[in-house]
Amino acid sequence: MNLIFSGWVDSEGDEFYFEVRGVGQAILMIPPAGGDGDLYAAVADLLSNKFKVITYDRRANARSTMNHPQNFEISQQSRDAAVIIRAAGEESAVVFGNSSGAVIALDMARTHPQAVRAIIAHEPPLPALHPEREKWQRFFARCYITSFQYGSSFAAYRFMRGIEVPLWKLTKAQMKASSYAKKQGNTYNAPRVSPKAATDFLMKKELLPVTNYEPDTDAIRRNRVKAVIGAGEWSLEKKTWYAQSAKLLAQQLGCELTVFPGHHGSFMDRPAEWAAVLEKNLLELK
Repeated sequence: MNLIFSGWVDSEGDEFYFEVRGVGQAILMIPPAGGDGDLYAAVADLLSNKFKVITYDRRANARSTMNHPQNFEISQQSRDAAVIIRAAGEESAVVFGNSSGAVIALDMARTHPQAVRAIIAHEPPLPALHPEREKWQRFFARCYITSFQYGSSFAAYRFMRGIEVPLWKLTKAQMKASSYAKKQGNTYNAPRVSPKAATDFLMKKELLPVTNYEPDTDAIRRNRVKAVIGAGEWSLEKKTWYAQSAKLLAQQLGCELTVFPGHHGSFMDRPAEWAAVLEKNLLELK
């Protein structure tokens, strides 16, 4: 593990925490829901032996501030990510994202091709590509409404129970990731956005813009941004809706589907295997 530095950068009224490990080809890792860059700490440490790995906390999450606008915008998230790349001393990077982070990576390929050498999008939640689009978009709308009726914590529970992830495995993976980051002692101990505030932000502001997003695959192809679309072994075996959507997205972009180890969040509980798959793809994208 090579931690070069950690720092802060301003973007559109918020202050962002980021970390840089290693040297070489740059990869920006956009975190999923919860927006905490520490979720990637283990796999980032492994990759830093050969690559320059940039992680950060997304707006209104973890150590970044939440002077957020009234509305969550994917386009703003893309601009934030481009700012992080420049703050890390790079003009462009391979952009990796898991889940909602993968949606932001797809948007960057459309709106910021000059900052994106290639994207690796793992299991982006894109109901718009699924044959049962209306069913899933109604489900997410119900979760959103529930957050105002009964509170964001209950809505988040309903959300997690309904999205076809292995809830207990994912919970254990998150615990492992949190424990790893604390033991390494390589993360800045800044004040964090409270779990309640982060959950409110996710359920009331982030959820619908992410799950209603429709990737512009024609624009991505016109921009000549190379794309790797990934899905986990578990997700493919269980034929989850987001794995099916990933398959359709890969077809639309004209690329093969890359199989990653484990489930939706196995970069947290199987980091060595994940690092090997990411390294292989990064070397091929050079």
